[in-house]
Amino acid sequence: MCNRYGYLHPWHVLAEEFSETRIPIRWPEPAAAPNLPPLPEIRPTDPAPLIRAHQGGARLDMVRWGFPPARPRAGPVINFRSEGRRFTSGRCLIPASYFFEFTGERYPKTKWMFRKADEPLFCIAGLWRPSADGSPDGGAFTMLTVNPGPDVAPYHDRQIAVLNRADWADWLDPAVEAGPLLRALPAGTLSVEPVEGEGGAKLP
Repeated sequence: MCNRYGYLHPWHVLAEEFSETRIPIRWPEPAAAPNLPPLPEIRPTDPAPLIRAHQGGARLDMVRWGFPPARPRAGPVINFRSEGRRFTSGRCLIPASYFFEFTGERYPKTKWMFRKADEPLFCIAGLWRPSADGSPDGGAFTMLTVNPGPDVAPYHDRQIAVLNRADWADWLDPAVEAGPLLRALPAGTLSVEPVEGEGGAKLP
């Protein structure tokens, strides 16, 4: 289960990456470009960049990671199983530079950083829900998970759904069938390296 990831790229890099996929991104304040500071380690309940379909293009917002808990004293829902679901609403893209998995039974666990081998920026398939008052601003998101591919299987029995760049636009379109998009990618798609333990990652 992914419970940490990072995003390091400024707005202009994100906009350029999406322009190559022909998805225009808007920011809620069109008079000024957003300030996206590096977020080396995003944790549950932190606000993070989120992209969702909006008025024929896409909209970027800072949104809280984790749906409200389903029961008292439970933690936020940060990962959500994708199998058997159609996701006809609420689809979103979660831009990331890398994500972490942990192995070992005792603290400090071994911490592993996964990157997309050929791309400095990638997107995770996500699901967004509005805030309790129904406002399109704010709300929360969760990451969708699939069975692990060969790059992640040695470290965890599930993995987040990393999308092919060619599938970004399709994931934002609820008319496109979700199942074929939500799959582990081939061996070698993700690179992995150990970083310093749970308490202090050696980040780029």
